[in-house]
Amino acid sequence: MELTRENSRTMIYYDFRSGLTQKQCVDRMISAFGDKAPSKTTIYRWFAEFQRGRVKLSDDPRQGRPKTAVTQENVDAVRKLIEEDRHVTYREIQASLDIGMTQIQIILHEQLGVKKLFSRWIPHSICEEQKAASVTWCVRTLERFHAGSSNAVYNIVSGDESWIYAYEPETKNQSRVWVFENELKPTKIVRSRSVAKKMVATFVSKTGHVTTIPLEGQRTVNAEWYASICLPQVVSELRKENCNRRIILHHDNASSHTAHRTKEFLEQENIELLDHPPYSPDLRPNDFYTFPKIKLRGQRFSSPEEAVDAYKTAILETPTSEWNGCFNDWFHCMEKYVKFRGEYFEKQ
Repeated sequence: MELTRENSRTMIYYDFRSGLTQKQCVDRMISAFGDKAPSKTTIYRWFAEFQRGRVKLSDDPRQGRPKTAVTQENVDAVRKLIEEDRHVTYREIQASLDIGMTQIQIILHEQLGVKKLFSRWIPHSICEEQKAASVTWCVRTLERFHAGSSNAVYNIVSGDESWIYAYEPETKNQSRVWVFENELKPTKIVRSRSVAKKMVATFVSKTGHVTTIPLEGQRTVNAEWYASICLPQVVSELRKENCNRRIILHHDNASSHTAHRTKEFLEQENIELLDHPPYSPDLRPNDFYTFPKIKLRGQRFSSPEEAVDAYKTAILETPTSEWNGCFNDWFHCMEKYVKFRGEYFEKQ
């Protein structure tokens, strides 16, 4: 049975009336229909429509040319425009082909299945062998943990290091605000990041934040600090109620993480290691979730120590459900890595 727009809107409306959140609705639809589920944007838009009192599920009358404009000739023409200029806009396509905006959207998203993503810096130009290694790791990890459904996921602890600044300016995206028609566009003074900073190592699990350990008395992480100061505190926190608790440690390939001293400690404490593919930042929970979410951009602190205290407080205030969602998203990231054959990808 084909999932029509009216079918999906009926299910979205049912979830809305049942008191589910938008995210819960998204998760339910993806679980039931996979790639054929309506997009997150569509679900959030219909929740907003229902909140405004809408009950009609059929489309409103649309402007633009009839669907007859969605011809193979126009589909091929749009594909050619995209291949020639990856930055081509809706308006430029419309001006070039003289077809309606609705038909352009149908061609782009239903016929060609393309999405427009922001460009971004990536940390390394990866070769085909490295992409293949990332995909292999994802396939192996998905199989090992049953795509995130295995109870063994609760034994995983993922750790990573990051700088915490006394002041770090907001990103351009964070500083966006709503403005009414005829209002002046807001201006923003460009400020520099503070030089006062402190390195912390943060460890998280599916059930929540485990611990955050500041780097004291030095500026760089080395194997001695990691194996003799940092990891023992992590283990102590995890095993304070059960000294035999199983721990699966996930961290990246930094030299302090792969050093012989660190490996000795892990073996001594009977800690399993979940390795990490090189140059794969999208596959580190702290990188794609904790640090972007918790970092206190735009706030000014009197010292790095005060900033670290605020960072810890913000982490502790994060509900368990969000950490659970973080680890679910982690396995979704692995699935995307397999789908995109190891290429970097933006949030979908």
